[in-house]
Amino acid sequence: MIPLKFKKYFWDSDFDKINLKKDASFIIGRILEYGDKEAIRWMMKNFKKAELKQTLLKKRGLSCKSANYWANIFNIPKNKILCLKKSYQKMQRIHWPF
Repeated sequence: MIPLKFKKYFWDSDFDKINLKKDASFIIGRILEYGDKEAIRWMMKNFKKAELKQTLLKKRGLSCKSANYWANIFNIPKNKILCLKKSYQKMQRIHWPF
């Protein structure tokens, strides 16, 4: 179970229905983006480091600021993190500037 004090990070979800194993990527993503020191410590204790890295690599909803920070913490090249890559729409403008 996620501690009740972290309910604030899941404002748009039914907190009681969040499953630690099934919704791991969702939970990790929210804490990577919004978590305080206490939430981050809890996340580090309850999820494997490989799981945290995998979420960081594939999660599109992280801000550039958070993604850059965690890339430095986990020593992951920034060009491998999905949310830091240019979107296809921005790349399209290079080819078709209209």
